[in-house]
Amino acid sequence: MQRLLVCLKRVVDYNVRVRLKPDGSGVILDGVKMSINPFDEIALEEALRIKERGQAEEVVVVSLGTPESQQQLRTGLAMGADRAILIETADELSPLTIARALRALVEREKPGLVLLGKQAIDADNNQTAQMLAALWERPQATFVSELTIDGDSAKAVREVDAGLEVIEIELPAVVSSDLRLNEPRYVKLPDIMKAKKKPLDTVALADLGVEAESQFKITNTGPPPERQKGVMVADIAGLVSELKKKGLVDG
Repeated sequence: MQRLLVCLKRVVDYNVRVRLKPDGSGVILDGVKMSINPFDEIALEEALRIKERGQAEEVVVVSLGTPESQQQLRTGLAMGADRAILIETADELSPLTIARALRALVEREKPGLVLLGKQAIDADNNQTAQMLAALWERPQATFVSELTIDGDSAKAVREVDAGLEVIEIELPAVVSSDLRLNEPRYVKLPDIMKAKKKPLDTVALADLGVEAESQFKITNTGPPPERQKGVMVADIAGLVSELKKKGLVDG
């Protein structure tokens, strides 16, 4: 396999306590630490391991967003990716638009495998990988916790509601990583310095023939409701009685 394409999204670091804007129009980002989406970082680690096993020649990381996303791409390069591509846009993009942009990039790069995180921790949509596979008309393996490449095919262990599911897919394909796929490596300072010399190309979203359109618009953002105080019950009968009062079980 010649090339692996890994998608990285710039998100608020998972250790940061998210704060909302007073007018409810979104999340405060000024001065907030931004990082690679954790699931995407796992996808990149898996791509690097595939290359280190001699099953791929090049790892390319790609992100969509403003020039600030170069920071996350440079982190990806420091982890071990060979080059990076920024699809530059200042618009908020829906998963379908992102999938269309990645589909156009796939036509240029001709990867043998596209890896993404199963979802982003900001919007939690869990849609882009599936949409990209449909647009590309190639197989997909989502929620992958174990991946084995064997020539022109791959065996994936998926985490599903009933437990684990093992499937085999033909390459090229789309894979989305689950939390237990691997543990990403620690980036060392010398690798960060080397990453500054690696190529990072920029292409405008419009140059890929994709319009920044969205079918949805977020009109208001609010905090989750406060957790209600629990009720202590003496026995099963008391539990059933409380559930009936809340309308959670039939009388």
